Amino acid sequence: MSTHRVLIFNRFERFWHWTQAVAIFVLLFTGFGIHGLHRIGDFQTLVSVHVVAALYLMVLWVFAIFWHLTTGTWRHYVPTTSGLFRVARYYAFDIFKGADHPYRKHFWRKHNPMQALTYLALKVFLFPLIWLSGLAYLSYGLWSQGALSNASLEWVALLHTAAAFAILVFIILHVYLLTTGHSFVEHVRPMINGYDEVDLSAAEEAYLQADEPGRIKKD
Repeated sequence: MSTHRVLIFNRFERFWHWTQAVAIFVLLFTGFGIHGLHRIGDFQTLVSVHVVAALYLMVLWVFAIFWHLTTGTWRHYVPTTSGLFRVARYYAFDIFKGADHPYRKHFWRKHNPMQALTYLALKVFLFPLIWLSGLAYLSYGLWSQGALSNASLEWVALLHTAAAFAILVFIILHVYLLTTGHSFVEHVRPMINGYDEVDLSAAEEAYLQADEPGRIKKD
C-alpha cells in the first residue's frame, strides 16, 4: 500500500452532499417553526417551504440512489465487522487519549466500518421512514375519508417527527466528529475539492496512473 491524494468525491457526489445538507437544514428549520418552536415566518409560508424542500430532497435521493447503483459506489456502504470494534473503541475511549485513528481510507473503502454501518442505516431505514411518513402526511386528504382516522394521522406525525429528531442527532454527531482528530478544515476539504489521502494497492495505483491519471493529485 502507498498513500496518495486521490479524487474520491466527484462533482455529483459533492453537489449531492451539500445540497442535501442545505435541504435538510431548511426542513429542520421550517419543521421547528411548524411545531411552534420559533416564530420566524407565518405558518402557511413555513409549510409551503417545507413541502418544496422535501420534494426537492426526494428527487435528489432518487438520482443519488441511481448514481450509487450505476457507478458501483454502493460498495462503500457495505457493512463489515472487520475493524469495527477498534473504530468503536477509538471513538468511545482512545480519541480522548490523543490516539491515532485506527482506520485508513482505501480506494474502494473510503468509509470506516462504523461510518459504513451508520450511513447504510440512514439510507435503508431512517431516510425511507421520514420519506414515507412525509408523503403520508402530505397526502392525508386522499386517505382520511377511508377506514383510517385522525388517530392514524397522529401516528404518522409522531413517526415523522421522531425521524426528524433522529436525523438532527446524526447531524450534531457528524459535525462534532469533524472537530476531532485532524482539523475541521482538513475533514471538510475533501468534500469541497474531492481529494483525500487514500491507501492504494499496487494494482489500484497502476490502474489510476494508466486510465485515470487526473484522479491522483500531484504535489
